[in-house]
This record gives sequence, structure tokens and C-alpha cells, in this order.
Amino acid sequence: MAKSKKEIISTICEGESWYIVPNYRVMLVQDSSNSVKATGKKAGVKSPDDMAAIFNSYLDGADRENFCIAMLDRKGNLLGLNTVSVGGLHSSIVHPREVFKPAIVIGAASIILCHNHPSGDPTPSKEDVDVTSRLKQAGEILGIEVLDHVVIGDTFCSLKARGLI
Repeated sequence: MAKSKKEIISTICEGESWYIVPNYRVMLVQDSSNSVKATGKKAGVKSPDDMAAIFNSYLDGADRENFCIAMLDRKGNLLGLNTVSVGGLHSSIVHPREVFKPAIVIGAASIILCHNHPSGDPTPSKEDVDVTSRLKQAGEILGIEVLDHVVIGDTFCSLKARGLI
């Protein structure tokens, strides 16, 4: 006869004080509150211009610095966007753990980084270049390539196009 879970636990523990280890499940939840419309069945990313247009739409009206990622499959199709961090007027905190978590869960092959400069000047700072370098190293370890970092302002700047990554 099969024992119940309670009987099994009491038999194993035999009056000892035991910690029951919780079981966790990782889930990816689609949030349609800030969806971006793209043409075609799947949005393919061919250039920094494509990503700038998508991120401009996604970050429209943001009055604080937002650090986001675009997650892509192995064919360069856009799987989704994620806001990693929302900061102040001129900075946001970015850590590899938070950047790559959604990319790992969705099964992305690569990511494109993006953040906005509420001042309107898309010129990347030294900190922008340093963070990008650090995230590229983390991506190499994880097997998720960082393709580019796009800075959005009144126009946009691709760090890859400028040879900064």
C-alpha cells in the first residue's frame, strides 16, 4: 500500500526538526501593456536603424533612463523586449544577472542592449562603453552574444557602428 506524503516525511524525519526545501518553477510571462507593433509575422533585425525604430516606439515618452534588451533567436528574429532597469535622469543600474535572466528563460541566441538618454543627446558615455564591455564578456560565458548597444536620444547611436564594441 502506498504511503502518503505526510507518512513518508514523518518516517524519514522521525521527530527531527527538518527544513522542507521549497520547489520553484521559472516562468516567462508575456506583458502586453507596452507591446510594440512590427511588420510581418516575425520582426527581423537587419540594422541598428531597425532596432532604433523598435526601441523608440518602446521607450516613447520615457522621462527617466530605461535600460532594455531585445532578445533574438538564432535567425535574428525578435523574440521580445524587456526593461531591465529604470533609473533617474542620467543613469540606471545594470547588472549582468538581470540583463541575461529573461534572455536565458526565453531561449535567446543573442541580445541587443538599449537605453535612452532623456537629455536627447545619444552620445555614449564612458560608463555606457564600460557596461557594454562587461555585458559582452558575460554573454560570451553564457553563450548569448551581445550584438550591439543602441543609445536613444533625439536621434540614436549604435556603439557597434561607432566601433566602440
